[in-house]
Amino acid sequence: MNDPASDLPPAPLAPDLERRILNAIRRGASMQDIAELRPGRMASPEDAIQALQEGNARFFSGQATRPEADANQRRAQIMEQSPFAAVLACSDSRVPVEIVFDQGLGDLFVVRVAGNVVAETGLGTLEYATEHLDVRLVVVMGHEGCGAVAAALLPEEQVAREPENLRRLIERIQPCVRDMPPIRDKKARMREAVLNNVRCQVASLREQPVIQAAEARGQIRVIGAFYEIGSGAVDFLIEEEDLRP
Repeated sequence: MNDPASDLPPAPLAPDLERRILNAIRRGASMQDIAELRPGRMASPEDAIQALQEGNARFFSGQATRPEADANQRRAQIMEQSPFAAVLACSDSRVPVEIVFDQGLGDLFVVRVAGNVVAETGLGTLEYATEHLDVRLVVVMGHEGCGAVAAALLPEEQVAREPENLRRLIERIQPCVRDMPPIRDKKARMREAVLNNVRCQVASLREQPVIQAAEARGQIRVIGAFYEIGSGAVDFLIEEEDLRP
């Protein structure tokens, strides 16, 4: 888990940028001109990781900046988007990705599906982010108490009673939790199941040609994360040892 940063100052709201955008609007600048006033992108995957870590530290320590863009800042994003990271997260309503990482409009490209599984449409979306939005980071984020992972731990006869498409989704998670070591504590067992599902989904992503090529050329890194609903903190799985299923 990243260390608490209770003394971390809130991120600046960039008043100078806001002033320059407002002045540009008053001059009758085009939307392209306004778009070019936006701050620069993250230079590397490591910068993107640090931005997410710092944003989550602000969130769970109660110092979130809630960087919702005002009208002028929104205008600066009309021409195009340039998110610095893509996040494959669960659809769970308790896991609002931008809020958890204290990021604003245009910062994150988010795919949400129950159990944060890698499937055709989600993979295509991440390929788009990689090839056309030039993101620097791809994060697979699971979370505490994931219902889809819990369903994958159920006996097969119970899973068989679910609707067809939901059953297929659960079946994508089952191989990731099938050989779980015996853990008596239910909460600890669930955490390990979610973590191993994250690791499996990361491994699956890294085998896809587009993602694999982007990682090989140093454009992106593919990492995992685990969000604790109770504390608000995110554990980042960054090193190869942490990511091995």
